[in-house]
Amino acid sequence: MRLASRMQRLPPYLFASIDRRVEQARAAGVDVISLGIGDPDEPTPAAVVEALRQSAGLAEHHRYPPYQGTRAFREAVARFFVRRFGVALDPDREVLALIGSKEGLAHLAWAVMEPGAVAIVPDPGYPVYAAAVELAGGEVWRLRLDPDRGHLPDLDRIPSEVAARARLLFLNYPNNPTGAVASLAFFEQVVAWARAHDVLVCHDAAYSEITFDDRPAPSILQVPGAGDVAIEMHSLSKSFNMTGWRIGWACGHPEAVEALGRLKTHLDSGVFGAIQAAAVEALDHQEEVTRRMRRLYQRRRDRVVEALRSMGWPLEPPGGAIYVWAPVPPGWDSIGFAATLLERAGVVVTPGVGYGPAGEGYVRLSLTVPDDRLDEALARWKASGPRYHPT
Repeated sequence: MRLASRMQRLPPYLFASIDRRVEQARAAGVDVISLGIGDPDEPTPAAVVEALRQSAGLAEHHRYPPYQGTRAFREAVARFFVRRFGVALDPDREVLALIGSKEGLAHLAWAVMEPGAVAIVPDPGYPVYAAAVELAGGEVWRLRLDPDRGHLPDLDRIPSEVAARARLLFLNYPNNPTGAVASLAFFEQVVAWARAHDVLVCHDAAYSEITFDDRPAPSILQVPGAGDVAIEMHSLSKSFNMTGWRIGWACGHPEAVEALGRLKTHLDSGVFGAIQAAAVEALDHQEEVTRRMRRLYQRRRDRVVEALRSMGWPLEPPGGAIYVWAPVPPGWDSIGFAATLLERAGVVVTPGVGYGPAGEGYVRLSLTVPDDRLDEALARWKASGPRYHPT
């Protein structure tokens, strides 16, 4: 058979490669502890599972769901947004159910991009942004997240010729992989820039509910007028331990929401209605779960930072998300460091280069492993893994 030429431009997905590496090591008898993938180890709330169980038996959910999502789910999103961000959303025009936020991020590029158009993607950044743009025939321009600016980009560094051709700007806060959290003042700058250059902002807010030190993350839609230039993607995956359920939503810019929804009518048939009913239970009644998860991840974050600092690592605690972004020691590259740590300690971390050129020189550690396994991984690292020795 002959594959499409676009497949030649598509690299292997980073986390699929990590899965293979773990399988190979385990097949060789290694007790692998993976800090590579951000998949919560805590169970989905029991009340959410029960809501699914009850809803799955209803005949109304055995037929195709509404393409845009059930009315009940979209209204639950609107209620959540008012409580959490003080932003009123029209559930008919400004909310769209997604099969997880990853699906929405990928398909938005197909609704917005075309050959010759540019999408600005953060570097380092979630690999799906660039891959989606490439598959849609657009051009990727990487915007560096400067560590000296708290991993926030400097929009003034975007060349005028790039801004003139740009259709889409991807942002992601709390940030994967760095753990940075953006302020409302930063989003005000983004909205002003997007309005000046007629660029749609896609803010990936999958980690909006996972922040630390009692500092909640804002939504870009809190900025007055942001709904004219921004669409925001949310997910129940990390907030409610529902990664396998594949449920999220897009909200904001009505035309962008409509275009994404129209595209999706040609690609999928929506989210199983019983899952949407369970998501309503999560959004309306399970916010205590997110508070508990914040405390859990903050405790794990502090353990990791303390342990790495004891081995010489220069680290500041991340403000959010479920990762620690750590530099590799001078003289190492990220792939070589990750391979050595796996070989010596049986611990998997994600090479930073998988998140873009600016990710080289870093590795990402996930906090989504049980406390005892996390402590075991850190003890093995300290006993036999590489340490940080500055030049």
